[in-house]
Amino acid sequence: MYRQKRQRSKTLTVAAVAALVPLAAACGSEKANDSGGGSVGADGQRITGVQWSIDSVTVDGTTHRAPDAAQVRIDDAGEAAGSTGCNSFSARADVDGERVRLSDAMFTEKACDKTPVDFEKSLGRTLTTGSLTTENDGDRLTLTTDAGDTVRLSKAQDASLYGTKWAVDVPGPEGQESHPVGKDGKGDEKGGAHLTFDRDAKTVSGRLPCNRVNASATVSDGSITLGVPSTTRMMCEGSLMDAEKRLLGLFDGKVDYRIDQGTLTLTSEDGTTVRAVAEK
Repeated sequence: MYRQKRQRSKTLTVAAVAALVPLAAACGSEKANDSGGGSVGADGQRITGVQWSIDSVTVDGTTHRAPDAAQVRIDDAGEAAGSTGCNSFSARADVDGERVRLSDAMFTEKACDKTPVDFEKSLGRTLTTGSLTTENDGDRLTLTTDAGDTVRLSKAQDASLYGTKWAVDVPGPEGQESHPVGKDGKGDEKGGAHLTFDRDAKTVSGRLPCNRVNASATVSDGSITLGVPSTTRMMCEGSLMDAEKRLLGLFDGKVDYRIDQGTLTLTSEDGTTVRAVAEK
């Protein structure tokens, strides 16, 4: 288990900011469409609304390569979310032309053998030093501190619909936002509600907030026809069963889908929208 804190970025510990990650495409396409809105740098390229893979960080002339799963995204509402491949964090992100500043971070503090400590320390130092200058050519982004330290990033590829474990944000009651939820309300040992599509079998399987589920899944022209779901018969506390019922509303019908890098959006015929994030 890990603990969470909230504090100003200027006082963040090295471990706190060591993790940078989770999330407009043409409907049904697995190729993201970057022609939409979002903040742009002085070079006219988009900065927000793009999932960036972190390639490396250079501090005091020493370059540290990033783990494959390290990534970051700044959304159009001014929030950043990211991962080092071990820890994750969210922060406020202020974008003004070619300058970006991260503040008010919430983060995890886990120890991971496969994520180099020097990389996390250097990344934390660079991202929280103050305002960062951006240089963006569309597929690559460089963040540079006033002292000349850099974080180099590249545009992440779209996840595949098939074979990806999609962690699901279960739709809330009408008028409320969706939220991640697991079997016990805290997330089960495999990460809470999730779905995986199988191309060859033409099926979808996974876990709902309480029960496991399987159904046929036929993909065609930007939509997925989901069959009648087969589930286990466990009973959980009321809020989980309510969330499960809402998610089951996607099945036995057709949903439109789109993939924007690491985010899958499913929209049912009645307008219900469910989002899921590709797990690394």
